[in-house]
Amino acid sequence: MVGAGGREHALAHTLARSADVVVAPGNPGMPGTSPEGHAITVSSSPPSEIDADLVVIGPEAPWSTGWPTAPAQGKSVVGPGPTAPGSRGRRPS
Repeated sequence: MVGAGGREHALAHTLARSADVVVAPGNPGMPGTSPEGHAITVSSSPPSEIDADLVVIGPEAPWSTGWPTAPAQGKSVVGPGPTAPGSRGRRPS
């Protein structure tokens, strides 16, 4: 999970119902364990350095700055598209 806001907090806790979740940069309220037993951890590592099967991008900002490079690294990515509100219509290069 990429992000640190309330949207990412809710997404992380929802995703943790079925898998362990790593959030970068995250926030102090995110870490814990879901009722189903999956861990939610916060990492200071850049998202591109986290070994993940799926990258979930919460905010629009990473798209407007040209990130993610995850698809090029063979990872699946889910999140608001590069033309989502707030992205200023720029596409990643």
